[in-house]
Amino acid sequence: MTKNKTEGLAIEKPVAVEAPVIENLAQPIKAKPVKKDSWEIKDRTYILKGDKEPLTLTIPSKHTRRHPLLWFDPNQKEQRELRYATNMNSPFVDEQKGEATMGHITFRDGTLSIPKQNIALQKLLSLYHPMKDRKYLEYVPKQIAADELETLENELEALNAARAMEIGQAEAIVRVELGNAVDSLSSKEVKRDLMLLAKRNPILFLSLAADENVGLRNVGIKACDQGLIRLSQDQRSFHWGSNDRKLMTVPFDENPYVALASWFKTDDGVEVYKSVEKQLQ
Repeated sequence: MTKNKTEGLAIEKPVAVEAPVIENLAQPIKAKPVKKDSWEIKDRTYILKGDKEPLTLTIPSKHTRRHPLLWFDPNQKEQRELRYATNMNSPFVDEQKGEATMGHITFRDGTLSIPKQNIALQKLLSLYHPMKDRKYLEYVPKQIAADELETLENELEALNAARAMEIGQAEAIVRVELGNAVDSLSSKEVKRDLMLLAKRNPILFLSLAADENVGLRNVGIKACDQGLIRLSQDQRSFHWGSNDRKLMTVPFDENPYVALASWFKTDDGVEVYKSVEKQLQ
């Protein structure tokens, strides 16, 4: 009988070997979000301020000592030089490479239209040029309408206030514009000039109307004109006109009548103001 050759032999079972776990595998790199350019590509129009429409007006297109064309970059914390080069894609000199072909920025009949393809010039005029909002505006219909509405509302408020204003306060405000020439005007002429000021410059008028010192300053000027109070020749002090007694010293580098108006509100000045006001009536 044939015996099995493997009989009696110990057969080892194969041991399963586990693959080592490799830790700290390189993590996939997340792509940084790309900052989208929010610049809207469209045709843009720019208009001169103040309803001015000269035949032509050219504004600086490059930096010079006489006409600085710089923009402060808050990220780089430095001034960056600007210029309009027709063959460059950026208005910043430090981003322009190669020979630059300079261009002019000229308003014709008060307007300047820039096509959407000329993004560099649009950005120069809309974002960086120092004359923006001083010499010219970007024409944005909604914003223009809002500004015009605010102007009309201010004008209406100023005209209503001027119409209801008493002649004494009206004279004080007109005196700011005309000086002592207001003394020769009739009451109707004062009211007319007051209404014209309210219409021409409503913001200035409303600020003057709210300034309590305007009336006090007017009293001081009239008192000096009539000799009740005297301003010294060096404009450093006020005195009584009757006995030359010193009333107050004008602070250094301050308008004498502005200082007098402020002094009228002090304990010493209020008595003088009451006396002067009675004598002026």
